[in-house]
Amino acid sequence: MAVNGVDRAYDAPEVTVTVVYHSVHGHTRVLAEHVAAGARVVPGARVHLVEIRAENVTAGRWRDAEVMALLDRSDAIVFGSPTLMGSVSAVFKAFMEAAFTPFTTQAWKDKLAGAFTMSASQSGDKLTVLEQLAVFGAQMGMQWIGVGDMPGNNWSGGTRDDVNRLGSWLGLMSQSHADKGPEQAGSPGDLITAERYGERIARLAQRWVNAVPYETPRMTEHEARALSASLRTTADA
Repeated sequence: MAVNGVDRAYDAPEVTVTVVYHSVHGHTRVLAEHVAAGARVVPGARVHLVEIRAENVTAGRWRDAEVMALLDRSDAIVFGSPTLMGSVSAVFKAFMEAAFTPFTTQAWKDKLAGAFTMSASQSGDKLTVLEQLAVFGAQMGMQWIGVGDMPGNNWSGGTRDDVNRLGSWLGLMSQSHADKGPEQAGSPGDLITAERYGERIARLAQRWVNAVPYETPRMTEHEARALSASLRTTADA
């Protein structure tokens, strides 16, 4: 497991934010680090940065019990993957499929969620990755948080360094040239957008977790089938 935990003592109520990502050449890792850095700005936020690695994939399924335990106790989870052939990476998809267990128990229900992606092309069909991750979050019963910034680089005075220069709101998009290393990942505007997104998620997590007491109702698949059966019985009566 590759986890960097930052635990600090604050008077503010604590929330746990975990940024979980896969990176092939290091570009997506840089984006993940900036999302985490933004979240760390928020007093009371306990931020973890988790890298999903290929060596944890066996027979097509990713496994790491320690990471899954961390995600189970997180208040917000931010998913990150490079866009490869119009999809999340194979390694990250293996991680998503490993979430079948918390899916069946609704362990991540009502946690906050968000996502980011990186590609070499300006478009690269990054939207399909964000949609894929948003659907995944919805299936897990999570509450989705999008980017809150206005679009940049959409007028004659705009530049590549603008905040939200790719005009993405479902999640964070960034672009890096394929022939440049991770030290030149994204643009200054992309990295600032990543930090602002991480801070947004952490602050909303505090608002979500601490505003009003609320107990998440969970239902196993067996219980759901029993409920459906009872409704059919009632309808037939």
